[in-house]
Amino acid sequence: MVTRKNPIFDTATTLGKIFGFLGVSAICGVLVAGLLVPAAAVSGSAASGSIEFFDTLPAELQVDPPSQSTRILAADGSLIANLYEENRTKVALDQISPFMKNAIIAVEDSRFYEHGGVDTTGILRAVVSTARGNKQGASTITQQYVNNVLNANLAAEGNTADIKLNGVNKGVGDKLREMKLAIALEKEFSKEQILEGYLNIVFFNRDAYGIEAASKFFFSTTAKDLTLPQAALLAGLVNSPSAFDPITNPENAKERRDLVLGLMLNQEKITQADHDAAVATPVEPKVTPSRQGCAYATTAPYFCDYVLHLLLNNPAYGADVKEREQKIFRGGLTITTTLDVNAQNVAQAESDAAAGANPDNWGASIVSVQPNTGKILNMAQNTSFLPTEGKFNQTQNFNVDKLDKDGNDLNGLGGFQPGSTMKPFTFAEWLNEGKSMNTNVNAATRTYPQNFPWKNTCPEPTVGWYDARIPGSFDLQNSDDGYYRNMTVLYGLQNSINTATFASAAQVDLCGIQKIVDAVGIHGGLPVGDNFNPPVKMTTLANLIGSTQTAPLTMASAFATFANDGKYCEPIAITSVSDQTGAQLPAQATSCRDAVKPEVARGVAYAMQKVLDEGSGSLIKPRLSTKTNFPVAAKTGTNDTNGSTWVVGYTTGVATAAWFGDPLGDQLRPGRNLTVNGEFYKAIDGYMIAGPMFSKYMAQVAPAYGTNAFTAPPTNMVNGTPARTTPSTQATAPATAPATEPSAPPTPNPAPSNTEKKN
Repeated sequence: MVTRKNPIFDTATTLGKIFGFLGVSAICGVLVAGLLVPAAAVSGSAASGSIEFFDTLPAELQVDPPSQSTRILAADGSLIANLYEENRTKVALDQISPFMKNAIIAVEDSRFYEHGGVDTTGILRAVVSTARGNKQGASTITQQYVNNVLNANLAAEGNTADIKLNGVNKGVGDKLREMKLAIALEKEFSKEQILEGYLNIVFFNRDAYGIEAASKFFFSTTAKDLTLPQAALLAGLVNSPSAFDPITNPENAKERRDLVLGLMLNQEKITQADHDAAVATPVEPKVTPSRQGCAYATTAPYFCDYVLHLLLNNPAYGADVKEREQKIFRGGLTITTTLDVNAQNVAQAESDAAAGANPDNWGASIVSVQPNTGKILNMAQNTSFLPTEGKFNQTQNFNVDKLDKDGNDLNGLGGFQPGSTMKPFTFAEWLNEGKSMNTNVNAATRTYPQNFPWKNTCPEPTVGWYDARIPGSFDLQNSDDGYYRNMTVLYGLQNSINTATFASAAQVDLCGIQKIVDAVGIHGGLPVGDNFNPPVKMTTLANLIGSTQTAPLTMASAFATFANDGKYCEPIAITSVSDQTGAQLPAQATSCRDAVKPEVARGVAYAMQKVLDEGSGSLIKPRLSTKTNFPVAAKTGTNDTNGSTWVVGYTTGVATAAWFGDPLGDQLRPGRNLTVNGEFYKAIDGYMIAGPMFSKYMAQVAPAYGTNAFTAPPTNMVNGTPARTTPSTQATAPATAPATEPSAPPTPNPAPSNTEKKN
């Protein structure tokens, strides 16, 4: 055999050094108790010292399972992505072609079944050959296996500096240790176990470790289905993966393959006819490129990346990130997730279609959860995770927080201003305090001065005001002057009237709104100081109409509470994790809690059905509503610059957040006077682009999860003083929903910047 040329996975011997150390007498077979004795044993103290040295060498090899690829799977078991440092899939010996077993033995160790780990006959033959100027190795398959295991153990520890490279930095002592361990290994394991281990660990190229990965990479087949010429080529490749690569060096590969076939014929492993037919077969690799990582996911790369970050942040997988990476990228884990491939495909298609060619890099995303489990069903956005020319390239996730609650990175953008999708929480507190949704409020009120008597039982102070009498300040605004009048709280929500929301908030405890918002899991998507998932302070008046950046996943999960009769379920992405032995590792379990009263959740669902039936959501095209399709509730939302637009809604089985807007930098780009997908918009609102994304997606996905009727709220929650239909003296109300979503007012002063909201 020729000395291996790959510096790490090469398995040939360094016979020149050993020959100088051992001498002829030992090579001729001096064996003591089954162990090779160094040549210096032939005389005096030198012999004694060498024997003592040999005796001190370890005789036990720690054979851990080899590094294997980790698989991330969708809920149906289909592959999302592979993660690995070494592309390897372990297979049992009976799942490897007999051609492969015979070929590797023929070329690497023809006396494999005859020796006890070290082949003295092979050593003697190699010495003679080397003395004649033809350097030849003599490592048995067992010795090669030992060498690979030792190096794999070092690599698993991250100790690559100590890896011993055959023919490069392996000393005589290293070689003797290898021999002793090989002899010990043969006493502990059967030949079949050693051969199986060897074929699963051996290096074929940087994209293929082990025979299964090599079979797929070079021939797009399995180890079990390798043909004779394929097996012979792969067996020959082990000696020098670069020199005999059939892709880059097909002539060398054929010559080496035919050599292996000749050895198989000489050793009576194949017939002359088999040999001749195989030799006549051209070398024609059918390469399946090896791809690892979420950038090469078959679907949902951002969901894949989110799952990976959840694992890297979990101390159950190691004391630090380095240990967790070793576990994930070398551990051969099977990670089953909550992803619904069909829902993902639909969400991806609708997200991509929202902006079309998108030269201006507007963002679009859709994320859904299952209300009664918290399972994340999809996570899509209209960007390319893998850098692609002509695409909107983005590695950050539009749908999730920047950090988790402990400050660990989630690779999220951190969310967007939710606008009027925050209004249902003020409405929920109105109902929670026993008030009827058909009670009138004075939506003509636009001034809320600094000394306004807000009810606030929280320790946090009330922040902000609306008062044009104060220099630099302004009054509360709607986008349409026809809505400064008396109206019911229900009418105000379904048409997203800012002044109605404030008039409602003025009659409830702001701290009650805060408690509901906290209970349904709403938090800021960007860290504030040491608070990595800061609360959205509802005592800051601007937050009543959505000024704090919040992730779409957070909003979908919050609205899912209303679909789930008031129970909030934390979003989860991972249902099970098992290692290569089948042992279960920590995953995520459904975790739900009572968040709002069931009757309040039912009241909110009643109201948000009307948003789609006859309110601001009725303008969405194609139409989606309880009247026209199936029971569905939703709320539109738009921020002050029109640069962040939403529809968040739900059926009894799916809750979804659809978002369209500016994901770049500080997200200050106004969504006005722009052309998207060939259509000009004077100003984009929630129903215009996010709305169709939501309606098209839900029409295709929601029926699979159940579209039952929502439970009706108590009669006294609905009944109350009917809305006045006569306009106020300030303005005339339109007969139908406003042509554009009602505008949120400028932010009260003082308050966070960039907080004027629209619905």
